[in-house]
Amino acid sequence: MDEQELRKVLSANIRKGRMKADLSQIALAEKIKISANYLSNIERCKAWITPPTIIKLAKALEIEPHELFVSDKITYEEKDTIQAYAEENVKAVLDLFGKLKTHYPSNT
Repeated sequence: MDEQELRKVLSANIRKGRMKADLSQIALAEKIKISANYLSNIERCKAWITPPTIIKLAKALEIEPHELFVSDKITYEEKDTIQAYAEENVKAVLDLFGKLKTHYPSNT
């Protein structure tokens, strides 16, 4: 992940956390004692953020600082693994229903 991608992840997570906390940019900026313009620039990937501001943001959003840098994107490999796991579970559930049907036939 390059710097621009990291900024995009950070800005998306700040925005998502702010919306979840039902805070405007102005309200969040006031809460952590930065200017609303600076927060807006961070959310638009126009300004980088200092470590103390990361800590204040995380605290205000009631998350851990590292969570601001976690991407929602998954790799193709992760997607394939999740899909295979899901398919295995669907097969196991269908097999279980088949066994239950054998032991408990319906009255219809």
